[in-house]
Amino acid sequence: MSTRTLQTFEQFEKFQDDGMKHELLQGEHIVLAPAKSRHSRIQQKISDVLRPYIRQNGLGEVHIEAGFKLSSDTWLQPDVSFVRTAQIQAADPDGYYKGAPAVAIEVVSESNPPARLEMKTKQYLAHGSEEVWIVDSKTRNVRLNYRDGRSKIVGEGELRSDLFPGWSTSIDSLFPD
Repeated sequence: MSTRTLQTFEQFEKFQDDGMKHELLQGEHIVLAPAKSRHSRIQQKISDVLRPYIRQNGLGEVHIEAGFKLSSDTWLQPDVSFVRTAQIQAADPDGYYKGAPAVAIEVVSESNPPARLEMKTKQYLAHGSEEVWIVDSKTRNVRLNYRDGRSKIVGEGELRSDLFPGWSTSIDSLFPD
């Protein structure tokens, strides 16, 4: 029988940078390989299609891999996030965002398997996210998860969010050719 050694955020924060991506998920220290080029390009495409709308409407900011301290045992870096202006203003400029972003976006990868993405989705929603998007380049779809437990998969046509009235982008625009 194997046992897991759980960590607090304070223990996790003392870990020395080794060039890998690290997260703390319910006390478990997770090490993720650096993003491969396809993954990075998808992150950038999502950021590129959201950022103009967010700026034009003064809603906040779009980040790639910003750190969010959700609780004493969970600190995550969504691949892309939308943070409302109020959360930005409340943040310690030398610290991490407290609570989850309004929208957390995760891109499916080998180092981020579905079971872990499900756990992350639950944590984001439990700590303030209004939507969590899971972007899958293999199936070329986006699963939108909502606080009330609903979810929907958008596999073709336009991706829309209730949080961004009038905004949409084609699903195809998110994926490299």
